[in-house]
Amino acid sequence: MSSSYTNYTNSPCAACKFLRRKCTPDCVFAPYFPPEEPTKFANVHRIFGASNVSKILQEVAPHQREDAVNSLAYEAEARLRDPVYGCVGAISVLQRQVLGLQRELEETNADIMRYASCLGGETTSFCGGQRG
Repeated sequence: MSSSYTNYTNSPCAACKFLRRKCTPDCVFAPYFPPEEPTKFANVHRIFGASNVSKILQEVAPHQREDAVNSLAYEAEARLRDPVYGCVGAISVLQRQVLGLQRELEETNADIMRYASCLGGETTSFCGGQRG
């Protein structure tokens, strides 16, 4: 059990509070859903269900559980914002931005090469027909 939960032994974790049950010392949710973050569990529960989250946490290695919970929380929040695409929609937008920026970088690098060739003494129509 995570040491971060020891501060909350008198207060049930967000999951047990939401599910209205007693929070036991071996509660699988307690280390990852502290009482001061009730929305985190509510969102995860709404999208995945407490039973499924519990099963996932049992199947994941203890050192990977925090990452798994953070992933579930992110995916749940994204799914609530965009019920159709969820986090895939956000990923798509970011991928399009990356592609656009890569094209812009290639164009800028090509411009730099043209300017460098003008400074190198080559006469081209791009340089205005003048040397150097």
